[in-house]
Amino acid sequence: MQPILNKTVEFVKFTLANAEAGHDWFHIERVFKTALNINKQEDGDELVVALAALLHDIADPKFNNGDEELGPRVAEEFMTSINVAKEVVAHVKLIIQNMSFKNSFDHNGFSSKEMQIVQDADRLDAIGAIGIARAFTYGGFKNRVLYDPEISVEQHHSKESYKNTTAPTINHFYEKLLLLKDMMNTATGTALAQKRHDFMLAYLDHFYAEWEGR
Repeated sequence: MQPILNKTVEFVKFTLANAEAGHDWFHIERVFKTALNINKQEDGDELVVALAALLHDIADPKFNNGDEELGPRVAEEFMTSINVAKEVVAHVKLIIQNMSFKNSFDHNGFSSKEMQIVQDADRLDAIGAIGIARAFTYGGFKNRVLYDPEISVEQHHSKESYKNTTAPTINHFYEKLLLLKDMMNTATGTALAQKRHDFMLAYLDHFYAEWEGR
């Protein structure tokens, strides 16, 4: 397994060398480490978990004109090129196609223990201290305002509504980040999420106090 993972790490580092800071190699590395830690408790297929974690953002649609098929295709072609077993390639591709938050609006039928583990790891990196940093990094990348009290929080009910939002970064906490705690799949992920969720609530309290000059 290790030679496969070594080649995959090298490929991902090269491919994401110039990626936006919230979706770069370091994001992948954190998700990879967290997924393996969760897997120790949840007992999924380690190779599937590892490959899905490493390749899940290899061509994020946000940075590729919304193309949701590019990432799974690039991942499939790479895994095939290094002779990963066909059944593993198929499983990892399904995970990449279905694990993102925006796809939760589709209520698709695919799930697996391994997808649940990697999805939890990815969602954990979206919350807590690092999640806050990533949210503002992406907001800056999109030139969004930090906060505007005149712009109400919108609860999205479709993938298109979520994808097309241009709301301030603080709104993103309520439209996604604070929802993730209750969307975790595994007991291990849920326990980790609670701590990060509480940190975000404390941060927001400080943010609003400072906004009012207190």
